[in-house]
Amino acid sequence: MNDLPPPGTTDLATLAAGIERTNELLTRVLAEVATTPSTHAVFADAGYVYAATGRLVAGTEDRRAFELDAEALIEAFIDKARTIFPDSRLLRVYWYDGARRRIHTQEQQRIAELPDVKVRLGNLNAHNQQKGVDSLIRTDLESLARHRAITDAVLIGGDEDLVSAVEAAQGYGARVHLWGIEAPAGRNQAEPLMWEVDSARTFDLDFCKPYVTRRTAAEGAEPGAGEGPVPTREEVRFVGARVAAQWLSERGPAWVAELLPGHPYLPGSVDQELLTAAEALLRHSLRGHADLRRVLRDGFWDHVQGRF
Repeated sequence: MNDLPPPGTTDLATLAAGIERTNELLTRVLAEVATTPSTHAVFADAGYVYAATGRLVAGTEDRRAFELDAEALIEAFIDKARTIFPDSRLLRVYWYDGARRRIHTQEQQRIAELPDVKVRLGNLNAHNQQKGVDSLIRTDLESLARHRAITDAVLIGGDEDLVSAVEAAQGYGARVHLWGIEAPAGRNQAEPLMWEVDSARTFDLDFCKPYVTRRTAAEGAEPGAGEGPVPTREEVRFVGARVAAQWLSERGPAWVAELLPGHPYLPGSVDQELLTAAEALLRHSLRGHADLRRVLRDGFWDHVQGRF
């Protein structure tokens, strides 16, 4: 006579349906997470990089006393990250430096033109000390971690003030890996910073030496003094292809083919070899010519890819 369901039956059915829907949503989320590629970014404190490499290789932190091939070093960092995170894609490299009134220097402009590199500037005070760089690093690191734009962050620096940036990124699930430059004596990275990160790695003298050149008093002359005219883009591209052909002949196709998975980047040591060989053929330095160095690599890759 009474067709109404027993008390509580409807509530149980509704609850069961809700649980089933929740399980379906969780399954979809887990499936999406499982198929989402890992992404890493590199956050480099240029002040630390210059000071640490200068001290290690040239025996001084004074930028005026040595030249750092920042472009090639950044490429080496990218290559190293690729080997450490083989299943991850690079978002970009953030290069934090100081400049008076935050106006790019010529060197900073060349670095900013590099692919996958973003230059972020803090102020430079009267004593040539960076101001505001740590806060820029924290802002970028925390924002990218919060929006799940990165799974891994490579931090190149040594200041204890970066601890808060590490904690913020880790709070959103990102792993933070600290990279440093070997100190001739003692440490050049704060211990509290090393305690907070998920892993740490140090680059030694052999790694850094190819990227640092001591300046002499005679190098106050204009860049390129005593050299011929700057080569054209066509000449540089031709030389890049010429070096590739020479290496194919000398080292064999198998050795060169191993470089293909890294396109458009070259391992740091190979990139330095290419630069040295090209400068010898051109009889002109390409250091400080970021656009021509890209053309050189393009010529190299054009020839290599045309053979495979």
